[in-house]
Amino acid sequence: MNNVRQISVFVENKPGRLSAITQILKDNGINIRALSIADTKDFGILRLIVNDPDMACQKLKDASCTVTITEVVAISIDDEMGKLSEVMSLINNAGVNIEYLYAFLSKSSNKASIILRVDDNEKAHQLFTEAGIVQLAEKDICEM
Repeated sequence: MNNVRQISVFVENKPGRLSAITQILKDNGINIRALSIADTKDFGILRLIVNDPDMACQKLKDASCTVTITEVVAISIDDEMGKLSEVMSLINNAGVNIEYLYAFLSKSSNKASIILRVDDNEKAHQLFTEAGIVQLAEKDICEM
């Protein structure tokens, strides 16, 4: 399986918190490849795919941030109308639940990369393999 390690950071919804987190990453040479933030009035969860998840986690913890590493699935699909819908149908028909997802486009190709948090990574990998959907590894994302 090609699971990708995602960093999740609990962020208070206060001025300067997101800036402080990104500064820590910058100061330690950690490159953000993809991100998503889900927020409420008081806090947010910042989800990051970075070039060095272990170092990012340690440096953020050293700065008193609440951080976890979660294994997610990453795929690459053609950036064409309806492709995401096809993938969603495939997952739905197999009974795999999607907890959340976020996507980004590659600068160098006509591909969309999708990060998925699902309830069964193995089943998702098997589905994607059988359907011929390209699965990305951490290395692949970091090299984009």
